[in-house]
Amino acid sequence: MKRSLFVLILIWLVWGATACTPTAAPSSVAENAPTIITVYKSPTCGCCGGWIEYVESHGYRVRVEQISDVTTIKNRYRIPAELQSCHTSLVGGYVVEGHVPVEALERLLAERPSVKGIAVPGMPIGAPGMEQPGTAPQPYDVLTFDETGNTAVFSSHNP
Repeated sequence: MKRSLFVLILIWLVWGATACTPTAAPSSVAENAPTIITVYKSPTCGCCGGWIEYVESHGYRVRVEQISDVTTIKNRYRIPAELQSCHTSLVGGYVVEGHVPVEALERLLAERPSVKGIAVPGMPIGAPGMEQPGTAPQPYDVLTFDETGNTAVFSSHNP
């Protein structure tokens, strides 16, 4: 009888201690995101550097891979030609093509949709890293793409 009472008291104490333990405050997606974004870019591309600075300013660490022919990376990850931009990134198991805003990147990593990646096709003025003082920003979409090349609008940006 004493042993049963002891076990019950022990269970009650352990349960009470864990039930009353405060949980950590929720953190941002950037804090929980993979630490490193790998960016493949040409050594001569300046706007890629602007995007890298932008994502670093939002708490991401970036590993830059300078390659003379970025087409090989785009082909390796089968990025549809109509979605291509100047640099290709890898993060959290996804391909991120071009000047994608951090909000879209964080949403991708939080929601984890069944897609190969997201892209901002071309180099729209006003997208992160493509700011042009004195020039009005262009509206643009972030698109998802899958293994078969299907695309869909992930988010729209009208700066």
